[in-house]
Amino acid sequence: MAIAIVLVLIVIGSVLFHVLAPWHATPAASNWGSIDTTLFITLIISGIFFIAITLFMAVAVMRYRHKEGAKAHYQPESKRLEFWLIVVTSIGIAAMLAPGLVVYNDFIRVPKNAYELEVVAQQWQWAFRFPGQDGKLGKSEIKLVDSVNPFGVDPKDPAGQDDVLIKSNEVRLPLDRPVKVLLRSKDVLHNFYIPQIRSKMDMVPGMVSYFWFTPTKTGKYEVLCAEFCGVGHYNMRGQMIVEEQGAFDQWLSSQPTFAQTLATAAKPGHDSVLEKGHQLAEQYGCGACHSQDGSTSLGPGWKNLYGRTEQLADGTSVQVDEAYLKQSILEPQARLVQGYPPVMVAYTLNDDELGALVALIKSLGAASQEPSASEALDRGDDLATQGQRLAGSLGCLACHSVDGSKGIGPSWQGLYNEPVTLADGTSIKADEGYIKDSILNPGAKIVKGYAAVMPAFTPSDQDLNALIAFIKSKANADADANKAEPGKSP
Repeated sequence: MAIAIVLVLIVIGSVLFHVLAPWHATPAASNWGSIDTTLFITLIISGIFFIAITLFMAVAVMRYRHKEGAKAHYQPESKRLEFWLIVVTSIGIAAMLAPGLVVYNDFIRVPKNAYELEVVAQQWQWAFRFPGQDGKLGKSEIKLVDSVNPFGVDPKDPAGQDDVLIKSNEVRLPLDRPVKVLLRSKDVLHNFYIPQIRSKMDMVPGMVSYFWFTPTKTGKYEVLCAEFCGVGHYNMRGQMIVEEQGAFDQWLSSQPTFAQTLATAAKPGHDSVLEKGHQLAEQYGCGACHSQDGSTSLGPGWKNLYGRTEQLADGTSVQVDEAYLKQSILEPQARLVQGYPPVMVAYTLNDDELGALVALIKSLGAASQEPSASEALDRGDDLATQGQRLAGSLGCLACHSVDGSKGIGPSWQGLYNEPVTLADGTSIKADEGYIKDSILNPGAKIVKGYAAVMPAFTPSDQDLNALIAFIKSKANADADANKAEPGKSP
């Protein structure tokens, strides 16, 4: 009797918990509310079977409980009971499967006017590719993937030259416009999942899977990997921002094209070494474990790492120099830093690639080795000279040229006090206030034609003034050069 009562209470409690529980799925932010309906149908059907079977067990326990003198009735089989069990079970299973098959058929039947978005996954980061003005994505092959071309886009395919590349975990999409999502993986199994959009699909190496959806609500939505893909799986997160068409077009126009990235990679000099370091870090997914802003992650952060003394797991210490960094890349288990798990795999890079990665790490840590602006002034350096030194140590010159050549960011030659056109179509004077804002909050006012890739810096007031003085000096030098040329106005 007690067991029967417990079974009945379980049924009542389960139903009440479902009806009264405050936890419910977040409303769908796409056209796939039908997925919620399918899940609800599955819940109702499985709930009916759960209630029926549990109550049957309670009745059986009460009716056929042990009694003194009673004997069990032997019945070898009941064809009638077996028939009804088969029929009812088959109907229940079909009722659960049918809605899912109907929805999945719609899930992969892409509208003709859908906008394409390619998602590329690798341990443990996301990257995205949009078609350019021609509306077509260029061909891509895994054998073409390298540090310069992490997407593997075919440089001989004209359709790929204007493809827009998003080398970050953040992507944006226009509101109320169908999107066909093409999914590729560069290494292991991944799964592209946005809970509020109700979209989810496996990413299999060597295959291109796809689905489509229409974003119906503006906002920020988290992108997750829903397939265990290694030790950094928990950290494989991104963000999808849904916004109005105008804002999306403005953002997209500020992102680099495939042709632009090839041109930047071909640029000679020190700047290209740092850029190659950035490309290699993206290609091999270094950012998934090593932060560049000082935040805690799975491995040691790269900010101010170079030149620092690190405590190793065996109790000894080591100074982070070029030799140590190269050994840590080629033989990561040789000297483990205390407090970090031994999860890094060995990489087989050539000398040029090793040098580029070390140069990148140096650029993130060299600022701590340089004197501050006030110290430089004390020793007799002028402010512009110190600004030039800071620009080199902070890695500014990897993106901003000082000779007028095109880079990832606007050139500093002749920039100061000149009008610049922003991505939103407005114009602003590049005065002291604008330059300060661009260093402290670079995403606030993006110059038209340039990608929003610059990280925020927090220099001291003295260092900030030194950088501005250096930028001013490049404007003055440009003006002096113009004056020196006969027949050319300043």
